[in-house]
Amino acid sequence: MAQGPTYRVKFRRRREGKTNYYRRRRLLLSRRPRLVVRKTNTSTIVQIVTASVVGDSTVASAISTELGDHGWTAGTGNIPAAYLTGFLVGLRAKNRGVKDAILDVGLNPPVKGSRVYAALKGAVDAGLDVPHSPEVLPDESRITGEHIVASYDHFGDKSNMFSELGKKKTTITTIPKKVQTVKKALEDIPAAQLKKKTKAKAPAKKAAAEPKEKKVKRERPSVKPPRAIPRKPKPKKLIARGKGKKGKRSKA
Repeated sequence: MAQGPTYRVKFRRRREGKTNYYRRRRLLLSRRPRLVVRKTNTSTIVQIVTASVVGDSTVASAISTELGDHGWTAGTGNIPAAYLTGFLVGLRAKNRGVKDAILDVGLNPPVKGSRVYAALKGAVDAGLDVPHSPEVLPDESRITGEHIVASYDHFGDKSNMFSELGKKKTTITTIPKKVQTVKKALEDIPAAQLKKKTKAKAPAKKAAAEPKEKKVKRERPSVKPPRAIPRKPKPKKLIARGKGKKGKRSKA
């Protein structure tokens, strides 16, 4: 860390490694809504965000865990799930008046064919105009999940990648068909439902606790008791130098 009077402390989100302000500034200069894609180990989050002086506002959003409501039974952290999540956001944004956007990958590395670009392809297929190069998009075999089927045929149950397969009611070999089925289900969502913004679920109400007993206030006496008179300290006894209990010193 640099030291000296000319050192300038960076912004908090830059110190925490959350925001690259140089990249954000260039995105805001485009004057277009941002297609924000963020990924975790188990899910993909896609949002359409507009910037203003007051702050950012989210126009449409979706998370890959929502796909379970539309028939998706496979994992939510893979490329097919990211594609379907981007497709769902594109449909919602289009029905809310957003026609174009610009991709915001944040601090994610721009890896060709990754989940970030799978979500971008889903938004583009839904009808959003997002400038991009076709070379960075994953091919159709990875969008449909054929690489997952090939990996399962090669490794089988011996690999840790499919260790949780028994907990879910899904078959790896049916993922390509499942992608087409869920995509069709997303297309069949009525426009009135797409325009509505999803509300966060309210937390469950806790059971009514027993009423607490009120504390009894102490009664103050009407007449204050008299103050105690402090005792005077006793005078210290002064002992002269050379005099004490041992007696006088003997002369030589």
